[in-house]
Amino acid sequence: MIKGIKVMLKPNDKQKTKLLESAGVSRFAYNWTLNRQQENYKNGGKFIFNEDLRKEFTKLKQIEEYNWLNNYSNNITKQAIKDACDAYIKFFKGKSSFPRFKSRKKSKPSFYVDTDKIQFNETHVKLEKLTINKKKNKQKFNWIRLCERDRFPNGEDIRYINPRVTFDGINWWISVSIEYPDNKDMPTNEGIGIDLGIEKLAVTSEDISYKNINKTKKVKSLEKKKKRLQRKVSNKYEKGREGNRYKKTKNIIKLENKLKKLNQMLTNIRHNYSHQITTQIIKRKPSFIVVEDLNVVGMMKNKHLSKSIGEQRFNEFYRQLKYKSEWNNIKFIVADKFFPSSKMCNICGNVKKDLRLSDRKYICDSCHLVLDRDYNASLNLKNYGKEIA
Repeated sequence: MIKGIKVMLKPNDKQKTKLLESAGVSRFAYNWTLNRQQENYKNGGKFIFNEDLRKEFTKLKQIEEYNWLNNYSNNITKQAIKDACDAYIKFFKGKSSFPRFKSRKKSKPSFYVDTDKIQFNETHVKLEKLTINKKKNKQKFNWIRLCERDRFPNGEDIRYINPRVTFDGINWWISVSIEYPDNKDMPTNEGIGIDLGIEKLAVTSEDISYKNINKTKKVKSLEKKKKRLQRKVSNKYEKGREGNRYKKTKNIIKLENKLKKLNQMLTNIRHNYSHQITTQIIKRKPSFIVVEDLNVVGMMKNKHLSKSIGEQRFNEFYRQLKYKSEWNNIKFIVADKFFPSSKMCNICGNVKKDLRLSDRKYICDSCHLVLDRDYNASLNLKNYGKEIA
């Protein structure tokens, strides 16, 4: 079993500069590869393989104009060239669109760290060649503080997979995949059906409901603050407008950075809440979990509900629940899109076709059952899981 761990870094100002430069080197190597492939194709040549391009790039670094590339880890450029070649191969196989050049402004700064060179201790991570100086006191510059303690296991038996350093516009992050032994425990408890919604994020077949985090006082307050900041930024742009052109002043940059931090805070609150709920559900060790296949794209077309649906982050909830189920040998079932979980009575199976979204109570026309709409849907999903499992 492979698990991914992602932790925020706390670099000093000099380390931040070096990390940005390393991301720039990775972007340069990636763009160089794409350009080389395109030139070769125009001249009637065939696809150049990763190994040949690496040899070409090594010769390029010997030219005085590109000598600055030697100040950075060789593994950054090697992996960037491999990533560009993989992007081309995926395009040829029809798995992705044609690879594009990475922009300094729009692309996410990131770079690869060699699996043999990366080192972890309780509080720091060591990256390769942040400094060229080999003196012991200067080598400390390679060690960057982690924001969390004891998150990464270390030892001779530990195998790190695809370590990457990324920048989200506010903070630097280190993400690593680590191979763990498979979990052999098989859960035997009763299965769970989960109905997702807007009023409440989730209602389970155990009659446990989880509130909508976006309706809490803290999130509402942050959303109001975000609106005010957005208005300020918009007004600043309008004041500095010259015809069809807008000026970006230092004050606008400051406000935009505040807005980025606020957006990050809201994202983290919602992300963390999803983790808390999914972990609680998995800890009950059900034999199976059933969720409905929501047509989120179709739901987003409703202009009155699109914002609320987007804030609920259903896709993230599914993602977390799915991989945590796989880790714990729990069968994860997605009910058919046309399964009438909300409109069907969980006792007699009668389908109420005229059920509206505003009807919060389910009243069966056949057996006269009166039940909360979402709880009834979760029981139907549980029954659906029993038939399949």
